[in-house]
Amino acid sequence: MSSNAKIAVGGVAVGLILLLWLPWWVSFLIVVGVPVAAYLALDPSQRRRLRRVTRKEIGR
Repeated sequence: MSSNAKIAVGGVAVGLILLLWLPWWVSFLIVVGVPVAAYLALDPSQRRRLRRVTRKEIGR
């Protein structure tokens, strides 16, 4: 199993535990808020590069 697959499985497990332990809206805020906070933490040049790479992959 690749390291990315292990991270994905761990994320799903943590998500399921959070859904059982916390109210659904808190879990939703965590699931949405962490990626948004990570994106906002990037420099403007890193954001441009991320958008450019994402567009290239969509056009494949």
